[in-house]
Amino acid sequence: MSPKLAAAIATAVSLAGAAAHADDAKKSAEMEKCYGVALAGQNDCAAGPGTTCAGTSTKDYQGNAWKLVPAGTCSEIETPAGHNGALEPIEM
Repeated sequence: MSPKLAAAIATAVSLAGAAAHADDAKKSAEMEKCYGVALAGQNDCAAGPGTTCAGTSTKDYQGNAWKLVPAGTCSEIETPAGHNGALEPIEM
């Protein structure tokens, strides 16, 4: 393979990686943390004291456990626990 072809391939791979990273960043920006809507063991991260990260909530709709949801939808989510999702931890 010629040095010019190798450089062109490397550039194309680099640009594709940068585009994928930009897409991931855009998707993350379109999401928000929503507390009190995750099922037990299905939170995305940090479920308050006694937990470490993703999947460590111990009960359904735990007020200090969050799940990523599309931005602007959190407070519209109604749970069977009798509360809506919240952008801040829910005191229970």
